[in-house]
Amino acid sequence: MFTGIVQAIGSVKQTEKTPNGLRVWIDPGSWEHQPKAGDSIANNGCCLTLVEIQDGCWVFDAIPETIIKTTIGTWTKGQRINLERSLRVGDGLDGHQVQGHIDGVGTILSVNSDDGYRIRIGLAGFNMKWMVPKGSICIDGISLTIADLDHDEQWVEVALIPETLERTNLSDRTKADGVNIEADVLVKTIVSTLDSYMPGTKIG
Repeated sequence: MFTGIVQAIGSVKQTEKTPNGLRVWIDPGSWEHQPKAGDSIANNGCCLTLVEIQDGCWVFDAIPETIIKTTIGTWTKGQRINLERSLRVGDGLDGHQVQGHIDGVGTILSVNSDDGYRIRIGLAGFNMKWMVPKGSICIDGISLTIADLDHDEQWVEVALIPETLERTNLSDRTKADGVNIEADVLVKTIVSTLDSYMPGTKIG
């Protein structure tokens, strides 16, 4: 479990295909967190298990399901990655409840820095019932509030403050980039329950 509050920005040291998927080396930079093998770390919102530490880099393995559902297969050397350690009992929940289970990859449709800083993300193929006005969404591991949305055209828009741009890698993103999307688990649970016990209920 995570909160969507990015704690550090690391970078991709290297990636390597394996018989079971993909192995990724992440340089955590100056982050002082000292994890051990078996710990969970959110990498751009994707919960990955630390396999080992090599020359100061954190090594993770991604299986085919993870590669299909996330952007990890497109990561390149030097790319900046949002990092967050798993939530501990007693920690503050400053963002929202994030599982690190990516629902799929969204596509950036536009970046508008003229009136504040707003990013519009296309969610074609997603269940837009999970997206609610002013609801929570996790984008590349960042807990954000949906500022606007269109169910018919299948997009959501978020507004970013300077602090978010400074502490995350969203300022690196440009039009047509893919981003990891995790919908609010509470909304998904409610929608799933209504669909199961009250089929045909209009939501959204």
